[in-house]
Amino acid sequence: MATGLNFPEGPAFAPDGSLWAVELKGESLVQYHNGNLKRFRVGGGPNGMAIDGQGKIWYCDSAQRAIRRFDPETEKTETILDQIDGEPLNKPNDLAFDSAGNLVFTCPGESRQEPTGYVAVRTRDGTVKKITTGKYFPNGLAFSADGKTLILAETYRHRLWKGAWNAETGDWTDAAVWATVQGPQGPGGPDGMAFGEEGNLYVAVYGTGKIHVINKHGAVVHQIDLPGQNPTNCAFDPSGRLGLVITEAEKGHLIAYKTPLKGSLKIL
Repeated sequence: MATGLNFPEGPAFAPDGSLWAVELKGESLVQYHNGNLKRFRVGGGPNGMAIDGQGKIWYCDSAQRAIRRFDPETEKTETILDQIDGEPLNKPNDLAFDSAGNLVFTCPGESRQEPTGYVAVRTRDGTVKKITTGKYFPNGLAFSADGKTLILAETYRHRLWKGAWNAETGDWTDAAVWATVQGPQGPGGPDGMAFGEEGNLYVAVYGTGKIHVINKHGAVVHQIDLPGQNPTNCAFDPSGRLGLVITEAEKGHLIAYKTPLKGSLKIL
């Protein structure tokens, strides 16, 4: 659908049907609508993205160590959150809303070699707390269709964690390693992900040139080959028109993989 993007990440669909993504190294948000691509320069290092019911774009800014929000109508950006427990956020990476409107986000920082990464939640009342710590580069995340399960990618251990999610309290409990996703030696591994309506999890595995499809038992049942080696994330088109949309960083592509499946969860 688009080429020449500067490290695209975080695809997400707005209520009006438009597709949004970020350019991590291009300091921009991009909108793809009716075949046209438009850039909005926001500075910093935009990374993961989630869109609320009013169509506002929430994204992680790893360079500014903040969760920020962009209003497409005014084209204004504001910082929503930039610290936790009195310290700057540790380079936030990806984020997702649960069914109650709580915002969960990952903060890997420099945790490739040391388990210093954490995941936090900003509840609807504005309270912020860590829900898990001690991770090697916590990265992509996804909620199950019923909203009761949260999956987390620990990229530099090539594994996915699964735990029970309580939207009322903002707690992630009984989390355990659920699946191993084989990535390349060294950098790379499971990144962004999305549930399909059939219940399988579609995981962009950075460095492999593939989307891994994982069933409810944590087994890889299929792989989707891509033209570039570095898929960063994926999202299902709620309308079914574009299928599974994938961001790929090596070649700077925004890709549509045709499938009749739609995403599993509509929120807010």
